[in-house]
Amino acid sequence: MRILLITSSYNGLCQRTHIELVSRGHEVSITLAISAEVMEHSVELFQPDLIICPFLKERVPETIWQKHLCIIIHPGIKGDRGPSSLDWAITDKLTEWGVTALEAADEMDAGDIWATATFKMRKVAKASLYRHEVTGTAIKVILEMLEKFISKSFSPEKLDYSKPDVTGTLRPLMKQPDRKINWETDTVDIIMRKINAADSFPGVLDTIGGEEFYLFGVHKEDNLRGWKPGEIIAKRHGAICRAAVDGAIWISHLKRKKIEGQSFLTRITSRNKPDYKLPATLILGVASLKDVPESPIDLLYMDKAETFKEIWYEEKNQVGYLHFNFHNGAMSTEQCQRLRLAYSEAKKRATKVIVLMGGTDFWSNGVHLNMIEVAKNAADESWRNINAIDDVVLEIINTPNQLVISAVYGSAGAGGVMMTLAADKVFARAGVMMNPHYKTMGLYGSEYWTYLLPRRVGIGRAIELTDIPVPIGMQKAKAIGLIDDTLPEEWDDYLAELSQRAEALANSADFAQQLQAKNELRNKDEALKPLSAYRAAELKRMKMNFYPSFYGGDHSYHEARYNFVHKIRPKETAAYLAKHLQLNTANFQELRKPLNY
Repeated sequence: MRILLITSSYNGLCQRTHIELVSRGHEVSITLAISAEVMEHSVELFQPDLIICPFLKERVPETIWQKHLCIIIHPGIKGDRGPSSLDWAITDKLTEWGVTALEAADEMDAGDIWATATFKMRKVAKASLYRHEVTGTAIKVILEMLEKFISKSFSPEKLDYSKPDVTGTLRPLMKQPDRKINWETDTVDIIMRKINAADSFPGVLDTIGGEEFYLFGVHKEDNLRGWKPGEIIAKRHGAICRAAVDGAIWISHLKRKKIEGQSFLTRITSRNKPDYKLPATLILGVASLKDVPESPIDLLYMDKAETFKEIWYEEKNQVGYLHFNFHNGAMSTEQCQRLRLAYSEAKKRATKVIVLMGGTDFWSNGVHLNMIEVAKNAADESWRNINAIDDVVLEIINTPNQLVISAVYGSAGAGGVMMTLAADKVFARAGVMMNPHYKTMGLYGSEYWTYLLPRRVGIGRAIELTDIPVPIGMQKAKAIGLIDDTLPEEWDDYLAELSQRAEALANSADFAQQLQAKNELRNKDEALKPLSAYRAAELKRMKMNFYPSFYGGDHSYHEARYNFVHKIRPKETAAYLAKHLQLNTANFQELRKPLNY
C-alpha cells in the first residue's frame, strides 16, 4: 500500500512510523509540511492510498483531506483537542493519558476516530513522555488503524461528547501566564510540574537577575536549602540550584528570550548573548555567579539522594552499571572528559561486567553542537570535542579485565551509535531508533567507526549505513549484526532482563575464556592496524569538515550546524525521504527516452 507521511519534522515518532510501515511491506514517502502547496504537490505526485500525519503542527489543506483519507495522530485521549495536550495532562497531574488516530476535518482534532489507546503517566518531562509513552502508544494506534483501513469494513466513530468513554475536552493553547512560577508560594512539586510541562518547548519564562530566560531540565534536590525562594544557592556542571519554599530544585538549561524589534545598536551589543538553549551557568556568565558556591559530586555517584547528576554508578552481583544522562544526548568536550574519567574509575572496581546505560531518552547523540556553536572558535571546539569523545571510545575498547555491554534504552545518533559498538555486546530496547550516519551534519565521522562498524556489519554495509542518512530500527539492526539482541519496551521489564543477562555473563562458566578471547582478538587487530591509525585517518577527514578553507573541504558542516542550533527549517524535504520526488524524476527520465516507432 502507498502511504504518505505528512509531518512538521522527521522526528523520533515520524522515524519510527516510517520504519514500522516499511518493515510491513508498505511503500512509504514523506513530505515536510512546509506549505499547503508542497503538501498538495506531494499528494498529487505520490497518489497515496492513505495519508498519516504522525507529528503535525500545521493544518492539512482542505483540498487534501476532502479527497484522501488523512489520519491525524493526536497525543491525547478520545475527545481531547488543542495544541497543548500533554502540557495540560502534566499540569493537571493526570495519571493516565492517551493517543488517538482521527480523520482530518474542518475542526482541528474533531474528526472521526479510527483508534485510540491509553498509557500510564510518569512524573517526567513532557519530552520524555513523548519519546517513550506517546511514541510507543502511537505506533500501536497506527497499526490498529491500518488493520481497520485494510479490512475495508470498519466505520470510524463520530466524536460524541455525550458518550461515557469520551472524557477529553477542548483545551486552549497553554501560554506563559499559565506556566508562570510563583517562587514565594510554589512548592518543589509544583515548580517541577510546570517546568516538566514545558520541556522541551516552549520552556517556562522566568526572570533571573533582571533578565528573562526560559527554564529547562528540572531536577529535585534532597539536601541543599536556601533562605530566599528563587535565589541561586549552588552550581554544578552547568546547572544552577534554586531555593523553593519547601526545598530546592536544579535547572540544567536556559534559553534567553529573544527581543523582538530590537534596534541595530542592541543587536550589536547583544551579539555575544546567544538565544538558543545552553547550560544555565554558561548563559548567566561567570560574573553573575561569582558568589554562588560549587556543589561537588563524586565522579562515580552512588548515593540514593535526589540531585542533579549526569553520571552515576550502581553495582550489583559483580556487574557495574554506568549511567550517563546528558541533555538531549549531546556530549560536550567537558562532559566527555568527565565520562572518560568515570569509566576509567569503573574499570578499577572488582566487577566482571560493565554495563554502559547511557541516558533514558537518548543513549548518546555524539558531539554537542550547541556548545560548539557558542564557542569563540567553532572549528577549534569541534576539534576538541571530537577528540574528547574519541578518548571515551578508546577507553571503552581498551577494557582488558571486564566484558562490556552497551544497554541502549534511549535512541542514538551519529557518534553515539558508534560509541555503543565499542562494547563487547550491544543490547537495545525494541523500539529504539538509531541514526548511524553523519551525513545530515556534513561530517565524515570519527569515534573509531572505520574499525568498529565494519567488524560488526562488514565494509559494504558500513558504507551504506554511514552514506544513506536514514534511521534503522532494531529488528533490522539485529538482523545485520549491528546489535546482538533486543530487550523489552517497558522500563521495568527492560531492567529485569538486562540485569539477568549481565549477571549471567558475569557468572558464566567460560567467563575467563571469553575474556581471554576478547583480549587476543584485540591484540591481533592492533597488530594488523593500530587504533591510532584508524583515528588519524578519520581525523584527517574531519579536519576538512572543521577547517574547510585550510584543508580543501566544503562548509556544509558549519552551515548544517548553524541551521540545527538556530532551528532554521528546511526549505524542502530531503530527497532520500521524499519517494514521490524520486518517482517523479524517474517518470521524467522515462518521458525523455526516444520513441520507437
